[in-house]
Amino acid sequence: MSDPQPVSINLQKKSRVLTISFDDGAVFNLSCEFLRINSPSAEVKGHGPGQEVLQTGKENVAITGIEPVGNYAIKPIFDDGHNSGIYSWTYLYELGANHDRYWREYLDALAQAGYRRKLDD
Repeated sequence: MSDPQPVSINLQKKSRVLTISFDDGAVFNLSCEFLRINSPSAEVKGHGPGQEVLQTGKENVAITGIEPVGNYAIKPIFDDGHNSGIYSWTYLYELGANHDRYWREYLDALAQAGYRRKLDD
């Protein structure tokens, strides 16, 4: 059995949400902030366990473009200059399937670091 493949990827610029539909019927709405703070890049993940860098100040980040990477991934271009994360279909599916847990862990890490999210709404 192969990994789920996306059948559509739509960026809603105004709401800053990327909607991804997969061929198994799963549909995920991932905010630009959520994608940015979970970038698979070394800048965010580090080069090994324990080297992760907590991302702050990404509340209002937007995606300005999306580049395809072969037939297996996309590379979002964020308006804060970040453009080195390559999001495979498998990783995007994982982010969507585990969204609530990952988001809660992120908010907990921010609170532990003493950071308070600033929203424009």
